[in-house]
Order: sequence, then structure tokens, then C-alpha cells
Amino acid sequence: MLRALAVDDERPTLEELVYLLNADPRIGAAEGASDATEALRRINRALESGPDGPDAIDVVFLDIQMPGLDGLDLARLLTGFARPPLVVFVTAHEDFAVQAFDLDAVDYVLKPVRRERLAEAVRRAAEQRGATPPSPRIPVHGPDPDHITVELGGVARFVPVDDITHVEAQGDYARLHTDKGSHLVRIPLATLEERWRARGFVRIHRRHLVALRHIGELRLDAGTVSVLVGSEELQVSRRHARELRDLLMRRP
Repeated sequence: MLRALAVDDERPTLEELVYLLNADPRIGAAEGASDATEALRRINRALESGPDGPDAIDVVFLDIQMPGLDGLDLARLLTGFARPPLVVFVTAHEDFAVQAFDLDAVDYVLKPVRRERLAEAVRRAAEQRGATPPSPRIPVHGPDPDHITVELGGVARFVPVDDITHVEAQGDYARLHTDKGSHLVRIPLATLEERWRARGFVRIHRRHLVALRHIGELRLDAGTVSVLVGSEELQVSRRHARELRDLLMRRP
């Protein structure tokens, strides 16, 4: 069973997170820390006691924006440890997903935290710690193939696939861009590429999937290729440039 430490400077949020963690049968014990400095002290003490010691910590559920040392700072410090705990970020902000996964975060959970979503993060941490056998991921579908489910402020909404101009990879997540804004979903870019290929989406870069119908211009400049999608210019990698040009030439 996992031993967890939750870190958040907002007391009600911290208490709720600790309560939800302790209610999960895969968590043996969960405690809270009100800031990253206190968390760092506890983690250091846990490492000194050894992996089976009384203070051991397997996974840290970590807020990002906190006074003083923030969550990203703490996660960077942990990467220098010989036996660091796993990190799951729990935040109200979508914009740090790239930095989070660059730091090898197990998961990135958006507030307000739903019990089912937190349980998925615990499952992933348990798999990495070898506490449970791997189970298949369940893709997020909308009410029909023409929509995809996104979460906004704890409410599930359905975005028409035809409104999506392009998709950007952010670790195990993907950011869906529309003319009205963007949404972060926990689906790998490769999964969306396969699912939406028949709908006219094409990979132009390892980080970008683009809807052909939303490409306004194909630009060539000193051997580099880019496309204009709305007001945004996206680079096209060499390996995808020829296929993209052929598809655009055949576009009605």
C-alpha cells in the first residue's frame, strides 16, 4: 500500500485531499503539509528512515502555486534525490502541464478534485510502485464520435471535434485548441491522431496534430515549412512536410 503526502497551502483543500486519499484502499496512510518547505523536511526525514521506515513516503500530491517554494521548485529538487517519491501535481491551473511532465510527474490533476479522477492518479502511482497490476486506460469519449469530453471547473462539457483547429502534446495530456480557447484532456496525442485521422487531422510535428480544414496557409521559408492555423503559425517537421503538401494539394 502507498504512503502519501499531500501538499497545499489552502487548509480546506488540503484537508479534503487528505480525506480522499485516506479513503482510497490503495493508500495505507496519507498526511498533509501546508507548504513545500514543510514537505521537503518530511521527505528528507522519510529518506533518512529508509523505504520501510516509519516516515517513508511513496508519492507526493503537490499543489503548484504556493507562497515561497512552489510545487515545481520542490519537484525539481526531488529529481536530484537518489530515491525520490513519485509526484502527482494537483492544481487549478492547466498551464504548467509541460513543465510537470518534464519533471516526470505521474499525473496532473485539475482542481476541483473529483474522487474518480484522484483515484486514477493513485492507480497510476500504484502501478509505478509495483503495488498493483497494470489496468487498461479508458479513453475519454463524448456523447458521440463528433464530440470530445473536456472538464471545466469540475463540469464535463462536450466540444465538437469540428471546432478543434489543432492539438498540442503536453506529456500524457493533449491541449485542444479552438477559436474560443483551449482545453486540456488526459489523452495522448497518438491516440487522438489515430481516432481522428478519418476526420481530416494530420500530424505535422511530434507535438502537433492539425485539422486540414483549418489550415489557412502553407509557408516555405529558407528550407523550413510552417502552416498558418487561424492566427497561429506552427512548424512542420521535415518528415511530415511532403505528406502534408500532398494532402493540401488534394484538398477540395
